[in-house]
Amino acid sequence: MASPSPFFDYDLPRELIAQEPLRNRADARLMVVDRATRKISHWHVRDLPDVFQRNDQLVLNNTKVIPAQLYGRRKATGGQWQGLFLRADQDGHWRIVCKTRGRLAAGDAVELLDREGREAVTLWLLERLKGGQWLAHPHSELGVEDLLQQVGRVPLPHYIRGGRMVDADIANYQTVFAREPGAVAAPTAGLHFTEDLLKQIGKRGVVFPPVTLHVGLGTFRPITAERPEDHEMHSEWGELSASSANLINRARGDGGRTVAVGTTAVRVLESAAADVSSGDPLAAWHGETDLFIRPPYEFKAVDVLMTNFHFPRTTLLLLVQAFGGSELIREAYAEAIHEEYRFYSYGDAMLIV
Repeated sequence: MASPSPFFDYDLPRELIAQEPLRNRADARLMVVDRATRKISHWHVRDLPDVFQRNDQLVLNNTKVIPAQLYGRRKATGGQWQGLFLRADQDGHWRIVCKTRGRLAAGDAVELLDREGREAVTLWLLERLKGGQWLAHPHSELGVEDLLQQVGRVPLPHYIRGGRMVDADIANYQTVFAREPGAVAAPTAGLHFTEDLLKQIGKRGVVFPPVTLHVGLGTFRPITAERPEDHEMHSEWGELSASSANLINRARGDGGRTVAVGTTAVRVLESAAADVSSGDPLAAWHGETDLFIRPPYEFKAVDVLMTNFHFPRTTLLLLVQAFGGSELIREAYAEAIHEEYRFYSYGDAMLIV
């Protein structure tokens, strides 16, 4: 059983931070961590068909990463400006976070640059909001998706080439099952799957109920509070459809395991299960969730977790500790470093059974 744990810090050699994905996603290494035996073994993602049993279900987050990274010049000063699109409201206003030299004020304008560095559209800053966010409005007749395709870049994390996108990232930083636009970061455990691998897994009688969680900034914010429970979780929008809930309930009723691909899938399933007893059927659910899973936590809907290796002092790592047990996950990370696994978004994976 997972026990309470303070923050999980570890030192990672810089060369273990993956800067590019492998040519074949499924060739990534897969550390298998068995909670019952406390055994750690070393596989590859391509071996996953051998792990699954008939009636298991592989729950995939079908969120789609949008080109949310913005670059521009301040209209008044010509100074450089960087921003990140978070979401739009019904009035066409954007919520963004941004940074520049000097102080911004309501009424300032920014000329957003397209991928060729040309001025494309004016963005007006309307109001400073809480949490470092701004309410802004683009002067354009284009819809949000079309406009972001024109002026946005793939929002890579800073540890990949300093956040500098290359053309290959447009495909690499997206799962093959991405369908619902809205994420500002990829559900990285899902990056390991190929169409061929999913077909092989499906031949084992495994079903693939999709869920949606639009990954936001809050997922990756480091924990700076002295106590984990004092950390403020930002909410993210998620959905478990009725059809996915029915697939999961039917498979579990037939003895199958719920295998969550990524911490984001876990948060949807556990948010949907918040008001039911462990093992009871799930119902359709959608809405904002700020569920903060940390040791100790009783999981109601997830039996197996596939996840990447996460940054220290993050809520993602605490979730993994809650699922796998703090000491066992510490041992697994130490072994991953010793065995020179590739870490973070384009890195290797872990399967906790």
